[in-house]
Amino acid sequence: MDLCNYHTHCDFCDGKAPAEEFVKAAVAAGFHSYGISSHAPLPFRTNWTLERERVPAYLAEVERLKRKYAPVMELYVGMEIDYVTEEWNPSSAYFRELPLDYCVGAVHFVAGAGGEFMDIDGPADIFQANMRRLFDGDLRRLVEAYFDASERMVEAGGFDFIAHPDKIAMNALTVDAEVTEREWYENRVRAYFALVADRGVMMEVNTKVYRQRGMMFPDRRYFKWLGEMGVPLLVNADTHVPEYVNDGRAKAFEWLSEAGVRSTMRLRKGKWEEVAIND
Repeated sequence: MDLCNYHTHCDFCDGKAPAEEFVKAAVAAGFHSYGISSHAPLPFRTNWTLERERVPAYLAEVERLKRKYAPVMELYVGMEIDYVTEEWNPSSAYFRELPLDYCVGAVHFVAGAGGEFMDIDGPADIFQANMRRLFDGDLRRLVEAYFDASERMVEAGGFDFIAHPDKIAMNALTVDAEVTEREWYENRVRAYFALVADRGVMMEVNTKVYRQRGMMFPDRRYFKWLGEMGVPLLVNADTHVPEYVNDGRAKAFEWLSEAGVRSTMRLRKGKWEEVAIND
């Protein structure tokens, strides 16, 4: 089981501890490489993203940690960058010009009535209230909007791998407990993954909520599809607490192996490489 993680949120955004605490935890767990990937600035204010004026301090701190921990582990600096509009996404000039080692592409926002953005993550009651207000309570229309935005992000590019590719399922299931079983949903997910495969884009298996909900993103039912499509995968904990740097990894590798997936991706000396799961 390859010990690496490139999806981490420290206290520069919504993480619960300084970046160095995550690095220490990764070293103690025996990781060979680790990445800090704060939520990137957005074109509007939130309480969970890195503020643009703090970007230089963020980059400087991770560079300091790189030097300090170089004898024991490769450390990388990235950002989780949201696709919001055609003007603000991982391919935007602002992000391309930052000295990042890698970029994570994500969709947390979809535009509803009047162009107002809705966050698809967060508490279920807020998700449901916003769905009623901005999508007339139409779950399918909201889900379609989420995958539309995800496909636009893939087409625009500018990132190394996709974060939690079907995360809308987490809150959608609180509205319709069978939504992921419905033919229209499965067809839309399959079409999205086919686009990802066609573009040769890497995708993470995100284990963040496995401890609480037994879920991963993408859902384990899609692991076989992804393996057959040849989508390069990597396992990330989407860590917000240092103690969870390795959370759910063993189970993810177990499920990937059962689905016939034989390798995952990792960074080594600044380059992405494929490594066999059983190595």
